[in-house]
Amino acid sequence: MTPGLRQLVSLAEAHPLAPACDHFYFLRHGQTECNARRIFQAADEPLSALGLQQAARAAELLADEPIRSIVSSNVHRALTTAHTVSAPHGIAPLVHEGLRERHFGALIGSSSAHIDWACAPEGGETLPEFVERKRAALEEALAQPAPVLVVAHGGSLYVLAALLGVAVDMGLMGNAQPLRFERDGAAWRVRSLMQQVDGGAAIA
Repeated sequence: MTPGLRQLVSLAEAHPLAPACDHFYFLRHGQTECNARRIFQAADEPLSALGLQQAARAAELLADEPIRSIVSSNVHRALTTAHTVSAPHGIAPLVHEGLRERHFGALIGSSSAHIDWACAPEGGETLPEFVERKRAALEEALAQPAPVLVVAHGGSLYVLAALLGVAVDMGLMGNAQPLRFERDGAAWRVRSLMQQVDGGAAIA
């Protein structure tokens, strides 16, 4: 784990999340061209052709899950993904601006290959600001009628996992991979619905 991610985890663990639900779902948006090129991207970056296919596959995997609420970031790539996966459920996604990805300011358009989460980009958010915004947004999202599906970003997943004390394997960070978070006694664990379908083992 990089120093920046360790700081993110430390900030999140200082004020953990305590959802009332016993399980919920999380979905990172489908891939964009900037994801593929590892570039910090603007809010209006659309899904690539592959990203649209990934969103459709995620919709299939989530179609039989008993989802009652879908809450999405208002960023284009996330909202497009949310509308795709919401169709089988007949649920209109609720839009929450607080679920947006971190604003990287002057870094947008540059390489994210060696992202430093501890950076303080000019015109962007600091890491403490980002973590606190995500904590508040996730708390509100998970207060919706359960089970809830949150559609957001990779940064959201890092913060969410840290808020719940869950170690996230890099295999769970892929675009449009549906995840199920579930309470296990006093703790939480996460598993991939994609791995479940493909015969892989769940990752705690």
